[in-house]
Order: sequence, then structure tokens, then C-alpha cells
Amino acid sequence: MDDSCYWVYILLCENNTYYTGFTNNLLKRYQSHIDGTGKCKYTRSFKPVKIAQSWQINGGKADAMRVERLIKKLSRSEKEKIIADPLQLTY
Repeated sequence: MDDSCYWVYILLCENNTYYTGFTNNLLKRYQSHIDGTGKCKYTRSFKPVKIAQSWQINGGKADAMRVERLIKKLSRSEKEKIIADPLQLTY
């Protein structure tokens, strides 16, 4: 995995909710969510079941943060659409 790019991801959590985040190392960050060792209080309370979807962002941290904010503003049904068809996410 190339650490010079960023990932924006959506996790499906055990309470059937979605958590959205960004990182420069997707597998390491996902493991920290599972282990409860990261800073995220939400996934310590509601463990992730799987990575529902992820997008590689090559524009840098600021772009990844912008995409993360865009996804967080979506409704659940809109999130489910981009999970099913990731190319529908335009940023």
C-alpha cells in the first residue's frame, strides 16, 4: 500500500450504522478500529463488522478530508448507493 495516497472508507458497524473516516494506511487503520486502539470512540463502542467501501484519494490529505466530509453529510440511503456503486461518488 502506498503511504503517499490517502483512503476514505466507510465501515459497517455491529449496530448496523456506518462510520466514515480517512487514513493513509487503510489496513492498519481498520485493525486499530477493530482493536479499539485508535482515537475513535465510536468504533470502540460499536465494533466494525467490515469495510463496506473505500476510495483511494491521490490528491493528498486535504482532498481526503473533503471527501470524508462530503460522505458524512450523505443520508444513509445515499451512502448505501455509493457503497453498492462506488463510481457514483463524485468529488
